[in-house]
Formats: sequence, structure tokens, C-alpha cells
Amino acid sequence: MAGEKKEVKIFDSDDDLVEGIAKHTTDLSRKFSIQRGAFTVVLSGGYLIEKLRKLVEPPYVGEVDWAKWHIFWVDERVVKKDDPESNYMLAKNGFLSKVPIPEDQIYAINDSLDAEHAAEDYESRLKELVERGVVEISPQTKFPRFDLMLLGMGHDGHLASLFPHHPLLSEKNRWVTFIKNSPKPPPVRITFTFPVIDASAYIFMVVAGSAEVDAVKKALDNNSSNDLLPVQMVKLENGEFIWFLDKLAALKL
Repeated sequence: MAGEKKEVKIFDSDDDLVEGIAKHTTDLSRKFSIQRGAFTVVLSGGYLIEKLRKLVEPPYVGEVDWAKWHIFWVDERVVKKDDPESNYMLAKNGFLSKVPIPEDQIYAINDSLDAEHAAEDYESRLKELVERGVVEISPQTKFPRFDLMLLGMGHDGHLASLFPHHPLLSEKNRWVTFIKNSPKPPPVRITFTFPVIDASAYIFMVVAGSAEVDAVKKALDNNSSNDLLPVQMVKLENGEFIWFLDKLAALKL
């Protein structure tokens, strides 16, 4: 769409990659904390959490007003919070264990509910945060507008828990929904939908290593295709989509 801006950043080393993520995230934290009094950050799982390690080191850790941060998950496995498969636990044991974000500003799913009700509960909590002014709402689409989504991509081009050729790719009404047949285990998950992802102010897509090299090539290929990867279906209404790639992920570009 006309309001979307895309940029690709390629880094020579892993340290350079995580430094770039930390710098750009810190800049956005400062911007939104001043403008809005809050910074809403959406995380995915996988190796992304480890790529945030520089944020908790000088000089970045001291430049961030952590009390303004609000943490959400773009998707989550429907497991107990202390399960090794939990994206929440992955972040709590890593990046989040080293920063003083208030506990009531870290929004995990309700792990006492099944997938359908966990998705409904998460959506209801988001609507409450919109009403309180913590999360912005898109004036165009009326979907929640998060300040930053820090996302990863699978080798099949999926993001969040939106997989190729799955019916959830066409969901246009719900903010949060659920999947019980994920092709990537564990099979039961909740996920944000495309309208929520598309409303983001910024998306940082972090891809490192060779596993996703073919998906990166296809995603950034300008040739049109009728068989789009899920990551190619993101159409920011008025935001910036920035790819953060290491040399291995960018090898075929």
C-alpha cells in the first residue's frame, strides 16, 4: 500500500546484527516514550530473543526508559507458562530477566484456558488497553496499532503462526485467533491476524543463518507471484518494514 516503506539492512557479523537491532529499537523506544508515554513492543519466539542481547548491555540499557515498555506476543504456543515451548518463558529467561519492565506490563496469555478461549481473552485484554490509551488504534482500520513488532520468519516464509495456504491467512475480523493444526510443533497456538500486523508502525524482521535463505530470496524478489509467502502478504497501511539480515540469510540476494 502507499503508506508502506521497506528497507533491507545486511550485517557482516552476528555482533553487527544485534548491535543494529539494539540501536534501532532504542531509537524507537525514545521516540514513542516521549511522544506517547508508552512503547508497545510485540515479540515472536525462536532465536529472535537471543538477538536482543545488546539491548541489556551498555550503552543501550541505560538509554531506555523501561517503565514505558509494554510487551506482547505476536503468537504463543498454548502451553503452561513454565513449559520450555513457551515463547513467554523463552523471553522471561532471556532478555526480559535483565530489564526492569513492570511485571503488569508483560502480557502473557492465560495458560489456564484452551486455545479458543485464550485467544478471546488476549483480544479482550488488548481492547481494554486500547480503551486506556496504552495501545493505539488505527484510525483507518480500527485495529490495534503497535509501535514495534520484532518478528522472525520460518523457512517456509511464515510469520507469527500464519502458515502457507492456511485458512487463517484470510482472517480479516479477529484481532487474535487460534490454530490447532500448526505444521510446526507444537500444533496448538494463538496468533495475531494480518490486520493487526498490517496496522503496525514498525516491523523489524530479523533473519539470521542459512535455514531461511531461500525464503528471504523469494520474499525480497520483485517478481510478482500468485503463490505468495505469508511474509509477502504483509501490507503495512502506514508504517515501516525493515529487514535485519546477516550475510548467510542474505546470501542469495
